[in-house]
Amino acid sequence: MNTTDALAEELLAAIGLVRRHLRRSAGRPSPLSALTSSQAELVRTVRRNPGISVAEAAAELGLVANTVSTLVGQLTERGLLRRAPDESDRRVARLTLTEPAREQVEAWRDRRTALVTQALDGLGRDEREALHAALPVLGVLAERLHPEIEPSKERV
Repeated sequence: MNTTDALAEELLAAIGLVRRHLRRSAGRPSPLSALTSSQAELVRTVRRNPGISVAEAAAELGLVANTVSTLVGQLTERGLLRRAPDESDRRVARLTLTEPAREQVEAWRDRRTALVTQALDGLGRDEREALHAALPVLGVLAERLHPEIEPSKERV
């Protein structure tokens, strides 16, 4: 195994461990607890980008628009998303969270942030600085992992 392969495995293991521990500690907000991972990710995307279009959400998630439209329909039926026509182009749907969903998702985000902040506070200054310095590289890595959207290569 070359050093790049080893780094890839270590990175995936570390990210997975962080996500699992955080999920176990913070749980999921009740409106997200029964959702598929794709549905939950769409809810989080809409929370971060209120008014996002279906096409924009699809591009951010690496899914085709038809898949996101199906997810939107499911989440609208559950009372988590609101779909409204764009004021300037009625063919475009704009997505927002319903107020109860937004409040619960933000409370969950706050719990997760508090847990990570507490863990970061337990690190030394050099360790925090190393993490901070790695963030731009992680962003570049994420971009390189985001393929051009093609129905045959859809990520779920």
